Amino acid sequence: MTSTGTARAVDPERATLDKAATENFPVAPFFLPRPWRDDLMAVYGFARLVDDIGDGDLAPGGADARLLGVPAERAGDRMLLLDALETDLHRVFDPAGPEPSHPLLRRLRPTVRHRALTPEPFLALIAANRQDQLVKRYETYDDLVAYCELSANPVGRLVLAVTGTSTPERVRRSDAICTALQIVEHLQDVAEDLGRDRIYLPAADMERFHVQEADLAADTAGASVRALVAYQAQRARDLLNEGAPLVGSVHGRLRLLLAGFVAGGRAAVHAIAAAEHDVLSGPPKPGKLRLLREVGVTLRGEG
Repeated sequence: MTSTGTARAVDPERATLDKAATENFPVAPFFLPRPWRDDLMAVYGFARLVDDIGDGDLAPGGADARLLGVPAERAGDRMLLLDALETDLHRVFDPAGPEPSHPLLRRLRPTVRHRALTPEPFLALIAANRQDQLVKRYETYDDLVAYCELSANPVGRLVLAVTGTSTPERVRRSDAICTALQIVEHLQDVAEDLGRDRIYLPAADMERFHVQEADLAADTAGASVRALVAYQAQRARDLLNEGAPLVGSVHGRLRLLLAGFVAGGRAAVHAIAAAEHDVLSGPPKPGKLRLLREVGVTLRGEG
């Protein structure tokens, strides 16, 4: 509080970056080289901002909307905000043009320049959040995977690009890991997503396991919901196993970071199984010991 008793204005840049500490996976852990940490945080700032716009989770007060040039009376228009963000993103990739308006995109500009990043992964993240405003249900697993190609896979591709380790094979493995992590997060957040009128369990699989939408609104999961969750969790586990060789293809501190991603996914799948696949009574979260164990397994190339 200030001396006059009024609250200080929210710093939208800091409010967004501070969310890194609450993510399921380390964004820029201390053991990475400082230049990598700085650039990964710049990428994270953009990714978090676009997700917060898409989910309606921006800091109160409308500062982000003002920075993006959106009138106060339309600060709740997510599509308009995403359009404004895309316009600002184009400024990031135009070295001869004006500076981006939002401080998170100004922070991103030098990272894009010296890491030679391309616009496509950033545009995909915006497209995923536009899709979230329009598509609330997914008919098939393939439809869900196509969504993950926009919402999750670009993040892994950006990590490889920032660290200078991209190859076609590594990108393929990274995509498998990122899609798996997105599926796991959807499983953990079934109840929360339903509150946003979103269901990321494929309708064809819900029908196969005789699950109705009303079943997902229960306080605890019935047998059919548990069977469906187990089925989806096995898909995620298989994708993690497909992507895991990525860890052994790199060296040093990057190897530890990527092992943490795979291990986090495996530990979360284990937590879901330990909860007997009841994801409705609360999102199953792994403990630190289980996570450390999975890191060791992944680094040894086991699992």
